[in-house]
Amino acid sequence: METALPDLEDGEVLVANRYMSVDPYMRGRMNDGKSYVSPFQIGEPLEGAATGEVLASSCPDVPVGVTVLHHRGWREHAVVSGATVKIVDPALAPESAFLGALGMTGLTAYAGLMYAAKFTDGDIVFVSGAAGAVGSLVGQIAKASGASRVLGSAGSPDKVARILELGFDAGFNYHDGPVVDLLKEVAPQGIDVYFDNVGGEHLEAAISVLNTHGRVAMCGAISQYNATEPSPAPRNLGTVIGKQLTLQGFLVGMYADKAEEFAQKMAGWLADGSITWDETVRDGLENAPAAFIELLRGGNTGKMVVRL
Repeated sequence: METALPDLEDGEVLVANRYMSVDPYMRGRMNDGKSYVSPFQIGEPLEGAATGEVLASSCPDVPVGVTVLHHRGWREHAVVSGATVKIVDPALAPESAFLGALGMTGLTAYAGLMYAAKFTDGDIVFVSGAAGAVGSLVGQIAKASGASRVLGSAGSPDKVARILELGFDAGFNYHDGPVVDLLKEVAPQGIDVYFDNVGGEHLEAAISVLNTHGRVAMCGAISQYNATEPSPAPRNLGTVIGKQLTLQGFLVGMYADKAEEFAQKMAGWLADGSITWDETVRDGLENAPAAFIELLRGGNTGKMVVRL
């Protein structure tokens, strides 16, 4: 769909988008129901994080030529309020990193692990969806922060091999058998923290293997987003009582006040090589829907972005 760009009003900027993000949470915005964020509207462009160059500006704080991060992706050009954009420095990292490791994805991983899961030095950490955008960072942050052991699940042998390259101590392909059995094999001492990106059978398995006073950061449940029937798992919630577990759901917006802390730490980790990141890049706005579907099917390694 094409539409004419409106004239800039005071305080607005025109951005030529160069990269846009597709993220699992967008699936929830396609349901017309009450949620923490309003649903997408039929006939209107979708929205999501994007980066690009400012082509015109009526905002003195956002000059022409700078690169900005904003939330009007799913289009090639966007007119946005200058007050809502963040100027980023491509000299620090490739521009697309501000949609991933240096952006909301990275903050989700950091805040979910450190604050929702209350990570402590020496914890044994298990991450589901460990080769994905958030999961791959969670594992590396845990290692850089003193985890005694970091474990991950992924959906293919290649992805398991990749998380081992990223510093995970062990991993398994969840297609190889019951998740609880596979997890017990790599976690003979149990786990202290589970970072949940998948839900369902993974959450049930983690509850079985968590040690007393274990903590779960519930970030996502991608295994259930397109399910046509309710998931039977987890069927062992009673175990939470006896083990005195904590299951903490969270949204990244809860930890906006940790953004500066995160940015400083992540910059250091990237600079010293403690953390790296992967991207799966698809080209062209016309391929954004296919990229989103591919993401939900697990076709990405690291952050899925669309280059415009």
